[in-house]
Amino acid sequence: MKNGQTKKEKHPSIFEPFALILNIVTAVIGAVIGMQLVTSLGITPNTAIIGALIAMLIARLPIAIFSKYKSIHRQNLVQTSISSATFGAANSLLIPIGIPFVMGKPDLIMPMLIGAALAMFVDAALLYKLFDSRIFPASGTWPSGVATAEAIIAGDKGGKRAALLGIGAAGGLLGSWLGISMSAFGVAFIGNIWALSMFGIGLLLRQYSVPLFGMDVNTAFIPHGFMIGAGVIALFQVTMAILNRKKKGAVAAADQATADQAPAETYTRADKETTRTLGLGFLAYLAISLILAVIGGLMTEMSPGMLIGFLIFAAFAAYVHELIVGIAAMHSGWFPAFAVALITLIIGLLVGFPPVALALLVGFSAATGPAFADMGYDLKTGYILRGEGKDREFELHGRKQQYVTGMIAFGVALITVMFTYKGFFAEGLVPPVDAVYVKTIEAGASPEVAKQLFLWAIPGAILQLVGGPSRQLGVLFATGLLILNPGAGWAVMAGILIRMIVLKLKGKEAETSMSILAAGFIAGDAIYSFFNSMLKFTRK
Repeated sequence: MKNGQTKKEKHPSIFEPFALILNIVTAVIGAVIGMQLVTSLGITPNTAIIGALIAMLIARLPIAIFSKYKSIHRQNLVQTSISSATFGAANSLLIPIGIPFVMGKPDLIMPMLIGAALAMFVDAALLYKLFDSRIFPASGTWPSGVATAEAIIAGDKGGKRAALLGIGAAGGLLGSWLGISMSAFGVAFIGNIWALSMFGIGLLLRQYSVPLFGMDVNTAFIPHGFMIGAGVIALFQVTMAILNRKKKGAVAAADQATADQAPAETYTRADKETTRTLGLGFLAYLAISLILAVIGGLMTEMSPGMLIGFLIFAAFAAYVHELIVGIAAMHSGWFPAFAVALITLIIGLLVGFPPVALALLVGFSAATGPAFADMGYDLKTGYILRGEGKDREFELHGRKQQYVTGMIAFGVALITVMFTYKGFFAEGLVPPVDAVYVKTIEAGASPEVAKQLFLWAIPGAILQLVGGPSRQLGVLFATGLLILNPGAGWAVMAGILIRMIVLKLKGKEAETSMSILAAGFIAGDAIYSFFNSMLKFTRK
């Protein structure tokens, strides 16, 4: 089947009997993998490419019913299912319910699971409604989505594209084996150079802050302050983008890239629809925070005034957390969901919320973002496979099928977690990040922490403002500062340098080949990370 389609082509439905069964099975596999690895190793692997490979293998089995999976669109539904279930079970559900368990409050596990599940479904629904809007365009980088799409296309078409992808994947596997962050290297070939340069600088400063400055920037809360300042400005920029207002002066010059974008009518989500979606999203999070407060027993823990403050703050924190994670994922392929949830917790500590409220707050915040980002990756994959929107009707129908597939997978993830979490916790298998959250709650906050956050929020806000919404300099710099990944900064900067040299020598015609190679690097890194993680788990 050719990449793209004619208007007469009908996108396969997830409700075809065999398709539904297969996707439920792959969702269960994804959920179990996610739970096993996040509890034993503290990471959640990217299973989208694994799902694509499974679908390709199924298509080659000599059984008639499997021949349908030669369709790139059916393969896309399989990878959507497994990746949604992986991130849903591990990040959106198990991490939140592990917090009350570690605190010694088992009675809060079920309220937290209900709140986290509701947040997860809202999270995915919002991305579906916001994908290919002015603030989350389908033309955005979404690196993992590009890598998965290129893998599926290469398997379908073969030829030069497959050869380039194979070379890239081999390089990704080799580089990862040598300890190089090949996903970071690959992202540098396809993302916004300004944004990724700041991301790389942030990674380098986090890695070398002790030898350079004699201090760990993380323990000084510098990354957290930067993200708070950049996040506030990013929220303001989102509002301005929706209102279609142009900035003036130096900021307008910095935002020239945004002004040069295609007109708003080329998006499949109009500004009016985006505004309504964001408003309804905030109201949905407000309703979930109320449900959490009621079933979590906060009515008796706080005064009426503090309870109202908690509801508004929790909804706002989840809302901003989602947008920041989504922006970081779209531009860099990395999303600091754990760290941004920790920022929410620190601010909650400074406000003075009681421990139980803080546990529910950070769990609620952590539940938003991962499903949002993962759905973005999956829809980007589908967008490329469906011809990048050339047939609007086909694109929208296919996107809806992916959304329904993802929601089914999230439902499978919820059921899997409900029936297995007791066994995990009984064996002491709890996501390691939960211990960090609980220790933070127990330690409390101090005026010095508030001072540091406020102090470093100022340069974070300035950097984000100067860079503008198209470059997201502040958010990407803060993302880099929040992530400790030795060598990733050098990989990003090396990739950017090579990209600039190639473009200088070969011109823009080299971009396609570089994108395919980059997809191979990212795919190789994902495959290596997945199987290496599984190997480590079996040795435990």
